[in-house]
Amino acid sequence: ERLAGTVGFALPGVSLRITDQAGTALPAGEPGIVEVKGPNIFKGYWRMPDKTKQEFRGDGFFITGDIGALDEGRRLSLIGRAKDLIIAGGYNIYPKEIETVLDAIPGVHESAVIGLPHADMGEGVAAVLVAEGEPVDGKIIEDALAALAKFKRPRKLFWVGALPRNAMGKVQKQVLRERYKEAFSRL
Repeated sequence: ERLAGTVGFALPGVSLRITDQAGTALPAGEPGIVEVKGPNIFKGYWRMPDKTKQEFRGDGFFITGDIGALDEGRRLSLIGRAKDLIIAGGYNIYPKEIETVLDAIPGVHESAVIGLPHADMGEGVAAVLVAEGEPVDGKIIEDALAALAKFKRPRKLFWVGALPRNAMGKVQKQVLRERYKEAFSRL
């Protein structure tokens, strides 16, 4: 049975778990790092034993780099990438949640939410937006973001003509983090 918002179950013969940074399994519904193990998973990086050791647990589970959660029925929902997780003032913030709100605003073509160095918070939340035409009025964005907890709301908005992408079409958030890394140092 399919359930909207999930990617479904693990394939037969594949073990799937959600863990914290230390590799401890988390309960259903709690977001964490997606780890997999099975006959279809590669065994390591060619001639790169250090990288293999870094990305595989001692029990053979591969650390995917994705953040997800399993429901009570063991269906997986993907939340984002671990490297994109923003930690601001001790709170874990998942960019995808904020991007979903921003992308639903009429006049916003797409967005990328990133964490940038912040002296007090560790990271500050920033959004890079692409307009469908003229940039959207700040009040409209503010009203839409009111649906989010205050600590999740971007403190900086940057309008660009297009988001940088790699050859596969994925947004290059590391390029954006580098471009705007000083944004919160100019407070």
